Amino acid sequence: MVSTAQQLFLENGYIATTIPVIAARSGVAVQTIYNAVGNKAALLSAVLDAMAAGPHAPLAVPDHVRAEVSAASDGPAVVRVLAGWFAEVNQRLAPLTVVIAQAAAVDVDAAALEREWRQRRLARYQQAASALRARDALEPAMSVEDAAAVIWSIGSPQTFRTLVVEHDWPIDRYRRWVDHTLSRALLDRPDPASRRKR
Repeated sequence: MVSTAQQLFLENGYIATTIPVIAARSGVAVQTIYNAVGNKAALLSAVLDAMAAGPHAPLAVPDHVRAEVSAASDGPAVVRVLAGWFAEVNQRLAPLTVVIAQAAAVDVDAAALEREWRQRRLARYQQAASALRARDALEPAMSVEDAAAVIWSIGSPQTFRTLVVEHDWPIDRYRRWVDHTLSRALLDRPDPASRRKR
């Protein structure tokens, strides 16, 4: 049901994709979807979780990112984890962010989902910012909260869409840009290798 919903959302958008259409394509009753997953916004949430997890499933996204960040030896390594993660996950989520924006404009439950997703991302990046502080790598004048906001902004799907989808940046160029920009914005001593790779 979730994979069918994903296909239909991406093909037809949120408004045109109805629960009866998803049920018919999935070969189940409408009530089965409501019982198993919930309403259309709940299906969209399930699709978001599935697409964000990607090849790391069934490990939850926050757990995967937390493990990668925890294993990073220093500030530049933390930033490289984030840059690699943004390059990977935004490729998968970029098409869905359009659907989510469309859904949020017409569905109060979907709008709540979008707000919750943004809040979860910001909280996750506070963990990454805290890891930088713990490694004595974060710019001293920057708070953990401000650092999380910087990570959230630079790595946002909207920024990815602007650079990669609209301006045709190759993924590797985008990843290098995120690495360089985060390093310059966050680190007390930016990695010289990041400047050379630019």
